[in-house]
Amino acid sequence: MGSDPHNDHHHLTGSGRWHRLSHLFMPHSHDSAQKVDSALETSREGMRALWISLAVLGGTAIVQAVVVAFSGSVALLGDALHNLADALTAVPLGLAFLLGRRPPTRRYTYGFGRAEDVAGIVIVAVIAASSALAGYQAIQRLLHPADVSHLLAVATAALVGFLGNETVARYRIRVGRRIGSAALVADGLHARTDGFTSLAVLLGSGGVAIGWQWADPVVGLAITAAILLVLKDAAREVYRRLMDAVDPTLVDQIEDTLRTTCGIVAVGAVHVRWIGHRLRAECDVVVPAELTVAAAHAIAVQAEHRLIHAVPRLTSAIVHTDPHSLDGADHHADLAHHRRTACGFEQ
Repeated sequence: MGSDPHNDHHHLTGSGRWHRLSHLFMPHSHDSAQKVDSALETSREGMRALWISLAVLGGTAIVQAVVVAFSGSVALLGDALHNLADALTAVPLGLAFLLGRRPPTRRYTYGFGRAEDVAGIVIVAVIAASSALAGYQAIQRLLHPADVSHLLAVATAALVGFLGNETVARYRIRVGRRIGSAALVADGLHARTDGFTSLAVLLGSGGVAIGWQWADPVVGLAITAAILLVLKDAAREVYRRLMDAVDPTLVDQIEDTLRTTCGIVAVGAVHVRWIGHRLRAECDVVVPAELTVAAAHAIAVQAEHRLIHAVPRLTSAIVHTDPHSLDGADHHADLAHHRRTACGFEQ
């Protein structure tokens, strides 16, 4: 829609002159209900993912707790606690999604989308605590071996734990990436770490079954190392979001969209940041110096329109126009003349 060159030309010629003037007094359509509806929809999708995850992991923890009660497996108890902790991480993230729906205030002028980044920090802390607890339990079992009964039931419960966590992990990561929520992706990675812990219990029970009492703690230490690797990835994801990092190809896409917008001579600075699971862009563009304020504004509006349609999850784009300098290089002057003629600014 926004990238059609014929539509671009229509906005800047003929009846487009009235279009330019009208935008001085009338808000652009992307600034109202359409953005709000999109934000609410992504927030609802995130909440749905959290509720489903909470139900699956809560059920998994209950099954494992029942087996722990008659088997005496300390490793399985730790796994059940991990699953319970993973289910409870849905609480801060759910609060962040709800808080992110609140409209901006005079103090929080950008809204409350960054609450997701705070939730991401909490989730990373929970992953770190889980890895520390897993390592501690493995060392304790290595130093103080204990008998485990009903090994088949323990192995089955461990397999249930792995399948439950992996299912939740895939779902959270997929939804998190679709709606642009780094915190939900980190929560999915956390579920995956607990799945690894379940595998440790499964392998450990197999080792105990053939007489290797040391198998459970040794495998537990190996899985602790794997959890630390996942922790590194989750922490890096949250850190980059806190530092306003974006994929460089996203900046390239924005610059290419601006360059192909009729009336823009050159593209200056482009700044993009995540606010929750939505993108906000601030861009500088160069337009012909002799344009009226209304005409320059119309070009900025058209650029905003095309950016929001071209870039997924971009809900706000502020485009600042600078006049083209006549002291620039000759090829820039030729380019400006060509743009003015092609867009109908010179008859």
